[in-house]
Amino acid sequence: MKLIDKLRRLGPGLVTGAADDDPSGIATYSQAGAQFGPTLLWTMVFAYPLMVAVQLASARVGRVTGNGLSHNLKAIMPNWVVIALVTLLCFANTINIGADLAAMGAASALAVGSGAHLFTMGFALVSLLLQLFVPYQRYVAFLKWLTLVLFAYVALIFMVHVDWPAAIKGLVIPTMGGAKGITVIVAIFGTTISPYLFFWQAAQEVEEVDHSDEREPLTEAPRQADDAFSRLRWDTFGGMALSNIVALAIMLGTAATLHAAGKTDIATAADAAKALQPVAGTFAFAIFSLGIIGTGLLAVPVLAGSSAYAVCGVGGWTAGLEHKPRGARIFYAVIVLGMLLGIGLDWSPINPMKALFWSAVVNGVVAVPILVGLMLVVARRDIMGKFVASPMLKIFGWLTTLVMGIAAIAMIVTPT
Repeated sequence: MKLIDKLRRLGPGLVTGAADDDPSGIATYSQAGAQFGPTLLWTMVFAYPLMVAVQLASARVGRVTGNGLSHNLKAIMPNWVVIALVTLLCFANTINIGADLAAMGAASALAVGSGAHLFTMGFALVSLLLQLFVPYQRYVAFLKWLTLVLFAYVALIFMVHVDWPAAIKGLVIPTMGGAKGITVIVAIFGTTISPYLFFWQAAQEVEEVDHSDEREPLTEAPRQADDAFSRLRWDTFGGMALSNIVALAIMLGTAATLHAAGKTDIATAADAAKALQPVAGTFAFAIFSLGIIGTGLLAVPVLAGSSAYAVCGVGGWTAGLEHKPRGARIFYAVIVLGMLLGIGLDWSPINPMKALFWSAVVNGVVAVPILVGLMLVVARRDIMGKFVASPMLKIFGWLTTLVMGIAAIAMIVTPT
């Protein structure tokens, strides 16, 4: 198969991986690089197979059953448990939306000198209009093209002086960095393996089935399995690789600039961009700021959409970006509500970093039962038919669950 044909087969996995590097994630990776230099690069190498496993399992559920993750979780969990998990998911997603919109507004204001709140509302409006009124195929194509903005961070490392021997050491030799290092490591895993990504990728596989006359759920069309699983593997491995390469580039770029200059007090992605300007120059600052805005435009609809898919899966309501607002009222109502609450957070007296911390705690706690449910679903023949997860996928999926369980406990017991 030609490379161009392989690139065309990239879809839900690519967008999911790119959305993982949202402004909140950028802030976390920037903190890691600024505070600890290249010593925590190994976390992304360790996280890669875990990310692939859980996203591949999520995509498999959607492609095989033709239903989203929350719908399938109801088959193995009491309704009240699923409702509670989805409620917590929506809470964490809304805070993330607010934090991401605020970061986009702050990055724009840094470039022009003022207007952070106005930029925040403007970005929210643009994102909302795209979700409401742009046809599914055009919208997904827009998101796929938007992933190219992530290469701005890869370009950054070629503009600064990188200590490559130290970087290679950081990639292959795990170090913890004391109590503060453990806190940052937990944050890295929390932002890298987030529940909203599970729901989004499963739902997007369902969208792909519903939108195509040629595709059907594999339980109904097993003849499509070989091609479908080949595409899932290529899409997911590629999407998660892009996510981790960009995360590594952000950590390495901030390590080579901010850490080297002793600028370790980084709280937000906008802080990182601002601190870069006197250290690495205006062009590096512009690239970093552009990345914040671009990844925000990519991640905000994924966050809002994952909440809507999860809610509609629980209630059995029509869901999907291929539907017009009149045909999926509750789905789009959840999206609109999430965006409005996110804007409200930007204007509220609530400290955005504290809110983001508590959303990370919620995400870390919620991820564990959702991962347990996901791994039980992909192993159930009455749900997956003959397309249950392979032994290797089960091993790495349960390993991810264990790691996230340890991270959740560490997040709760570690002082802030």
